Amino acid sequence: MTQRVADEATKPEHFYGGQAVVEGVMMRGRDVWAVAIRRPAGDIHVESHDIDSVAKRHPILRKPFLRGVIALGQALAIGFRALSISARESAPEDEQLTSRQMAVSFVIAAVIFIGLFIVLPAATFGWVGRRIGSSILTNVLEGVFRVALFLGYLLLIGRAKDIRRVFAYHGAEHKTIAAYEHDDPLTPDRIDPYSTLHVRCGTNFLLIVMVTTIFVFALFGEPGLWWRIGSRLLAIPIIAGLAFELLRLGARYPESAFMRIVMTPGLWLQKITTKPPDDGQIEVAIASFNEVLKREQQARSAEA
Repeated sequence: MTQRVADEATKPEHFYGGQAVVEGVMMRGRDVWAVAIRRPAGDIHVESHDIDSVAKRHPILRKPFLRGVIALGQALAIGFRALSISARESAPEDEQLTSRQMAVSFVIAAVIFIGLFIVLPAATFGWVGRRIGSSILTNVLEGVFRVALFLGYLLLIGRAKDIRRVFAYHGAEHKTIAAYEHDDPLTPDRIDPYSTLHVRCGTNFLLIVMVTTIFVFALFGEPGLWWRIGSRLLAIPIIAGLAFELLRLGARYPESAFMRIVMTPGLWLQKITTKPPDDGQIEVAIASFNEVLKREQQARSAEA
């Protein structure tokens, strides 16, 4: 995810973000998102959709911390749709998954994620805690273990060829928005010199969430196993809201020494989750981003 403070004379301040998908890139503006996918035949499929935000109907949800919870929910919903589109368009027709198969795959993935990063650490260190005798130390060790598990997971899946391609599309997303932020033309040759790292990346968000859990859960004491697991799940929206605000601060005050310290580990982690893209992958990212810009221009023209 990335940010641009829009030109105050033409459009209000909002954040541009994105996500790498299978053979493509999703780009997101304030009111619209688009996804571009490289099809097996070599052409690029592009489609865009409006963002129906509940925060538009309920202004209180745009307040600090609450907006982070809403943003997380929207990101998951849009990400699911973008991945579904990419799975459909990037595969040959006889290999495409049905909507039901896609839904089952995402449910299985969610269960594995919860089991691996929430249930396993909670259960393991619930047992360890009874031998350590310090609830604070136990919860800190659980958090450190969760972060280490996350790093190991990224390093492991990053060895797969298909995942490395997704990581390259992730790099194309970052480079494209960086070029736009610096008012450079959106062409592969002008985009390619930019870094694949960006302070508003979703990888940064995940790492901040996991590190924040270390401090939050250290205050939870030593509950029973089921409450230990349940409290981790219930606290996710609260921690996500806090992490979202930290990312906003990092984007607004990039020169702050404190924010650089906070954001640096996430930038280091992006060296795993982003790879240098080729020109073809950058072209896909450009197609997605241009679709968002086109839809935004059309909306402004309609309002004029």
